[in-house]
Amino acid sequence: MTAIHGYIAPTRRADVLGVHSLDHFGLQVPDVAQAQRFYTTFGLDVAEAGDGIALGVAGGGHRWVQIRPGAAKRLRYLSFGAFADDVARFRARLDAQGIARIEPPAGVESNGLWFHDCDGTPVEIKVAEKTSPNAKSPTDNISAGPNARGAPTRGATAQVRPRRMAHALIFCRDIGTSVRFYRDVLGLRLSDEAGAVAFMHGVHGSDHHLLAFAKSDAPGLHHCSWDVGSIHEVGLGAMQMADSGFAAGWGLGRHVLGSNYFHYVRDPWGSFAEYSSDIDYIPVDADWDAQAHPPENSFYLWGPTPPADFAVNYEASPNLPA
Repeated sequence: MTAIHGYIAPTRRADVLGVHSLDHFGLQVPDVAQAQRFYTTFGLDVAEAGDGIALGVAGGGHRWVQIRPGAAKRLRYLSFGAFADDVARFRARLDAQGIARIEPPAGVESNGLWFHDCDGTPVEIKVAEKTSPNAKSPTDNISAGPNARGAPTRGATAQVRPRRMAHALIFCRDIGTSVRFYRDVLGLRLSDEAGAVAFMHGVHGSDHHLLAFAKSDAPGLHHCSWDVGSIHEVGLGAMQMADSGFAAGWGLGRHVLGSNYFHYVRDPWGSFAEYSSDIDYIPVDADWDAQAHPPENSFYLWGPTPPADFAVNYEASPNLPA
């Protein structure tokens, strides 16, 4: 008889159809070299990719963002990962809902299932390795004990290096419509909503949200979020970005929904890259109690006052930030 030494959590949920990860997204910007400097300073691994760049993390091969040149900053597409044996079921679901298939965006080579979401943004479902975590990411916020130095000296401080992309928040024209589309088509589940924002997670185990929505007059990217291991790294990353000329942003603070500690750094085109730590986690075998919260819970539990333009969709506005 085999001895059972402990509980082994399942790695997928067999009773539902849903994507398991936000595999990556596509972005265009007017100056790829400027994007390379911004994201390299942020601590990401930046590689050349055709006429653009691709963003990953140190020591990892996955690329979460594909960036190419364009006349203005624009969210080009979203690509979601699914288990291989679920793709035929997704194809049948798209057919049953009358969702037409489209060609991949220019320059993208992929044989996944491509279609438009409710705002016209190209979306892909493809076979891919699960990049959403299978457990809550560890954090280290424990201070040093007596007679020990807790903080490194400035000369011994290494650059902050995110461990993975955590999520993306995109603008949409209608929160309810977007939540229903990504629930009914991609199988994401609502985690929480509050006023003009909503957060969705994957059913096969993911952070509190792998995709979130904010109300706007047009689609677009608000921010991409990157996981780090401590509040110290959130603050240190913000300082390192400010020292390199990227001081505009928001933080240090803590969110209510998702519970993560954050600092957002504004990129040259009005969207943000977020250092995030200790976000809530929803295991594969758990059902989250999704709630509709009052608007005051949509932003933060504590922290500085957000910038006046924090929720502005600069993909829809001709007036870029100064």
